[in-house]
Amino acid sequence: MATSIIMDRIKQYWLLARFDRPIGIFILLWPALWALWIASDGRPDLLVLVVICLGVVLMRAAGCVINDYADRDFDTHVERTKQRPIAADKVKPGEALILFIILCLCAFSLVLLLNAYTIMLSFVAAFLAASYPFMKRYTHLPQAYLGIAFGWAVPMSFSAQLNHIPDVAWVMYLAVILWALVYDTMYAMVDKDDDLKIGVKSTAILFGDKDREIIGILQAIILGLLVSIGQMQQLSWPYYMGIFVAAILSMYQQKLISRRVKPLCFKAFLNNNWFGMVIFAGLAIDYLIR
Repeated sequence: MATSIIMDRIKQYWLLARFDRPIGIFILLWPALWALWIASDGRPDLLVLVVICLGVVLMRAAGCVINDYADRDFDTHVERTKQRPIAADKVKPGEALILFIILCLCAFSLVLLLNAYTIMLSFVAAFLAASYPFMKRYTHLPQAYLGIAFGWAVPMSFSAQLNHIPDVAWVMYLAVILWALVYDTMYAMVDKDDDLKIGVKSTAILFGDKDREIIGILQAIILGLLVSIGQMQQLSWPYYMGIFVAAILSMYQQKLISRRVKPLCFKAFLNNNWFGMVIFAGLAIDYLIR
């Protein structure tokens, strides 16, 4: 009996941290890998690689936990989220806060293995991750803030590998912020009706009937920034082939959201995993054949 209770608690904490849905980990991990591969010319330090990857996993989990804590009064009114552990009263808010603190401390203990500059940057990362969930109460741009928060892995990756942040890192950071704005707007389109009822703000609401057009413009800017990164780093055809495939995926996502059908909008969000992957594949092959 005691064993089953313990296993159930572990299961609920696992669900709260969204470890059962690794898509979020992958979407956040790709930009960190882009940054590491460019910073290291395709040969990242093994310790840095392990720390950054594990840090992304832990901080994404922490972000999910604090998000559900912040949204515990909203989630019960949204069809997609009403069965989340806190909303379903399977995890108490106090337990969620403790789990959030534990995950952050685990991530910070990993960062302590890196240089002092990266350790300092980790405090910014923690603040951004903790404050993001509350932005939807005050601004229609929480999706942009999400990009600022989780895109912070880009300057941290450069810092961990190089002990400084070059100009190309900030170009990549901007691209990642806009990319998060794109895919999280697609995600927000799924909840738009519920968000309007309960008063939660989002870019899907802000953009209104122009959501597809604005997403398309942002996708074009992102691709342009990725091309600029290639020029700054003198990358070759495999990287640009990756961008070409990413452009095709962007057009496919536009097709998916064209009628604003909720399951297809969610499918467009999920498709961004492939977007991130093909960019990394192009980078990896580019450095591999040098």
